[in-house]
Parts: sequence; structure tokens; C-alpha cells
Amino acid sequence: MNEVTTKIKTLCSDKNISVEELAERSGLTVEQIHLMISSDKIPSLASLIKIARALGVRLGTFLDDSENLGPVVSRKTDMANPAIFSSQLSANNSHMDFYSLASRKAGRAMEPFIIQIKPGAEGKMISSSHEGEEFIHVLSGSITVKYGNDTIQLNEGDSIYYDSIVDHLITVPSGKPAKILAVVYSPF
Repeated sequence: MNEVTTKIKTLCSDKNISVEELAERSGLTVEQIHLMISSDKIPSLASLIKIARALGVRLGTFLDDSENLGPVVSRKTDMANPAIFSSQLSANNSHMDFYSLASRKAGRAMEPFIIQIKPGAEGKMISSSHEGEEFIHVLSGSITVKYGNDTIQLNEGDSIYYDSIVDHLITVPSGKPAKILAVVYSPF
């Protein structure tokens, strides 16, 4: 079981919130909640944001390693263990390794990540949507951003800023990996 799942269970227990109530508050299904709390993978970022709002905590609560009120420096050598998010009901979206750049910063409103994007698994990939905004800058390779009905190709050096409430999905078009800097803002 991963640390995120443990924190979700602990918060639910502390707040006396059942799986059914968490599903209702978050807008997720009971099946999705059961999959999340019984899996060793971290829920999708969109699902995690919905759960954070339902539990009345910041998204960073699930990603914090410690409480540091001052500045936090992230060194290249600190990025050894990525967080691998799953999709809500599919393993097909497990194509991104997230390296948090601010996990030790307490009280943050933004979540900056370096994300390694691998060619996706076979099968249908699932878009996500959640409150907030996202900024993505392509560090290497090329990505395809499906945003609502639009498909946008971005290459190294390109960036995009969008409202995350619109369905979106990021993939690599060429079958070759890419690396991006992503900053996610989720209002609390």
C-alpha cells in the first residue's frame, strides 16, 4: 500500500467518513474509491484532487513528506522515486512518472512536477478533468494534448496553460518518451 492510500484511509477514519460518503462527496463511484484504497498505485491526479476537496484538505496533503514553511530546494538527485498515478478505472493511463518538485513544502497552492511520459499501454486512455489550472512546458520530445475537442501538438520548448475542468489527456505521439515541467493549481 502506498503513502497516499494510507493518508486517504487515515483522513477518512479521523473524519468518520465512509467509502460511500467519500464517493458521494467527491463525485467518484464507490467502485473507484474501493479500487483506489486497495491499490498500490496512486489514484489519478484528477481523482486525488476530488478526494482532497471532499476531505477538506489541500492536494499537497497527500504528497507532503514533511512540513517545511520556508523555501524548499529540489535537487536532481532527489528525484529517484516517481509517483505513478493510475487512471480512475484503467491501468492504461499509467504512462506518466511524476517527480514532485515541492513535496516538502507545507501549505503550497501549486504542485510542480517533472513528468516523464512513456508511450501508452494498449487500449483506451481516459481523459481527466478537475478544478484548477495547469501549465505544461515541454523539456524534451513531443507531446499531444487532447483538450476538450481539440488536439494540440507541442514540441520541445513549447508550452500550454489551460483550465483543468475541461477534459484533457497528455500522450506522446511518436511512441518516443517525452519530459515535461507541469505545474498544477487546484483551488481549495
